[in-house]
Amino acid sequence: MNNSILAYEWAIRFVFFFGILVLMAIWEVLAPRRSLTTSKSIRWYSNLGLVFIDTLAVRLLIPAQAVGMAMLVENRGWGILTNLALPYWVEVAVGVLGLDFVIYLQHAMFHTIPALWRLHRVHHTDLDFDVTTGVRFHPIEILLSMGIKIAAVVVLGASPVSVVIFEVLLNATSMFNNGNVLLPGRIDQLLRLIVVTPEMHRVHHSVVIQEHNSNFGFNLPWWDRLLGTYCAQPAAGHEGMTIGLSLFRDPKSLTLPRLFVLPFIGKPGK
Repeated sequence: MNNSILAYEWAIRFVFFFGILVLMAIWEVLAPRRSLTTSKSIRWYSNLGLVFIDTLAVRLLIPAQAVGMAMLVENRGWGILTNLALPYWVEVAVGVLGLDFVIYLQHAMFHTIPALWRLHRVHHTDLDFDVTTGVRFHPIEILLSMGIKIAAVVVLGASPVSVVIFEVLLNATSMFNNGNVLLPGRIDQLLRLIVVTPEMHRVHHSVVIQEHNSNFGFNLPWWDRLLGTYCAQPAAGHEGMTIGLSLFRDPKSLTLPRLFVLPFIGKPGK
């Protein structure tokens, strides 16, 4: 079973990635939340171009990735969950929850440490907010994130199945909660009890520092509520808030080639 998971992991993730991307793109056309302020074609070229380069970098430099490490962990008997006599479904669920909490902490760390913020601000320099913002990350950040996930898999003893489920959820919810889509208020309030919604995550992309240093969750909203980093609404409202960072407001300086060097120029900012 594990060999099948490793063999088909890339196909499973690609199908979910492409399917969610298409569905969210259609939703954004039919029911947009905000009017876009910059060229969509240029932004999509840059954001999806980063996805292609990120995927290539990870495949070349870390071929087995987190699921490969999970298989090794399971075979060697490493990690906490591997050595607990838990029902299999509980082990899988706890593995997914544990990895999600680690990614929450990682996200907060990338906002806190100046050298890491230089990398992560590539994500925040998007001047609009739509499904492709959810995949706009610098390749070095993606490689560091994979290293953190691999370390978490070893410590937790997360199973290969839980890792695949987590990776699919992380990718899918990142595109969902970055969607420029209109959700009725009542539905949003109910959904954000169990998942990070676009209305919740959009606050995190506000130009206001206090607001973009909140709502760090990707999949689950509980960590923000429990640890005091939850912000329900932006002060200016969702239509009035400004997306992006105050240091980077010129779309011409945010093209794909320039995003590669952006972490290494200027001041880190707050």
